Amino acid sequence: MLRTTLTQSFRAIQRPLSGSRAYHQKVIDHYENPRNVGSFPKTATDVGTGLVGAPACGDVMKLQIKVDDATGKIVDVKFKTFGCGSAIASSSFMTERVRGMTLEEAGKIKNTEIAKELCLPPVKLHCSMLAEDAIKSAIKDYKSKRLNKTATSSTESAATATA
Repeated sequence: MLRTTLTQSFRAIQRPLSGSRAYHQKVIDHYENPRNVGSFPKTATDVGTGLVGAPACGDVMKLQIKVDDATGKIVDVKFKTFGCGSAIASSSFMTERVRGMTLEEAGKIKNTEIAKELCLPPVKLHCSMLAEDAIKSAIKDYKSKRLNKTATSSTESAATATA
């Protein structure tokens, strides 16, 4: 019921009024059919979580990456976004874009690439910035967990060796 109402509202918004511009079809597609919605356990050591928000508009984005420790590649991605259609579309697009990338490659994605691909108008550029910030935050979180995991393993090994 709520989804239907939101979709109807979104369609009403996209109808061009005199002098206004409708959302691009790619934004509508990602909004109506978001990819990779969901979440992983944030305590998992192979998962990095990025949680970012835009105080000006109230959009909040959580993006999680699951990384293969052996290859350093992102093997799965999930997101949950509370915000406008452009924020949801930016999140959904980002999850498709980074799957299969290394952490280094994913960390180089710029909001301008997202905005260009989705044809976001200037007033919605902050949505693509959220997606860029979210992936960088998720990578940082994953690396932090990996560093802590390595430090814990080293400490345990040293304790076992001296015992």
